[in-house]
Amino acid sequence: MFTSNPFAELSLSLSPLAIQIYVAVMIFLVVAGTLVDIIHKKSAKYFFNNWRNAQNKGTHQVGGGEMVSLAAQTAIVEVMTSAEFCSMRRRISHLFTMYGFLIYVVTTVIMVFAYPTPATPTPVILALLWYIGALMVCLGGYGFWFFIRADVAAEGNSRFRIMRADLFILSLLASVSLGLIWAYLQLSGNTWSPLLLGLYLIATTLLFGAIPWSKFSHMFFKPAAALQKRVENANGSRSNLPAPADKPEIYRRARELPRHY
Repeated sequence: MFTSNPFAELSLSLSPLAIQIYVAVMIFLVVAGTLVDIIHKKSAKYFFNNWRNAQNKGTHQVGGGEMVSLAAQTAIVEVMTSAEFCSMRRRISHLFTMYGFLIYVVTTVIMVFAYPTPATPTPVILALLWYIGALMVCLGGYGFWFFIRADVAAEGNSRFRIMRADLFILSLLASVSLGLIWAYLQLSGNTWSPLLLGLYLIATTLLFGAIPWSKFSHMFFKPAAALQKRVENANGSRSNLPAPADKPEIYRRARELPRHY
């Protein structure tokens, strides 16, 4: 199972062109949905206004070389290692989900467009990476949903209480999980595979089509916000902000108060 290209097998009953068109539409939805989200929430305007204000308030100018260094630090620390998470469990969950999703998406695109049929044999490592990426998403995503969610830990709500903010993680888990089940049923010749394929396509369409209403686009905003924070620290504009705790004793006592009464 882990060495077979499920999309090549699907081409025996569905046109490879139709599969490629569907994937191209999903890519378009990512781009269009992110742009709509930026325009609707005015995220880009907010970011550039903050960037301009930081430049004006800064005590010195950040040069080109320093900017490159700050961008590299952001890419390594905040993006590649997710060091902004204080909780190690949350950080590990995020890394599994992020890298698994990237591997899953990239291998899907390669297999669909470069190896669309059994006539073009798929490299074993490519198919294996598709399954590994999907399993990594499941490991990180389900671990987050059942054991880490802040809403559950802090407020004691049910793990099955769903809010709009959960749309991204739930649609992602549904898409990847249904994809794995469909791939297995298709390989085994199970008659339920067409139904699972339909559910897989619905979940995937929801994942990429609901970007303006989900947290999908945050993966693009967070690196920009992290870079802006580093630039503000470097040019001195953040030093103009008030100290986080004017009365340390009060803040210390507040931190010691129990979370539930």
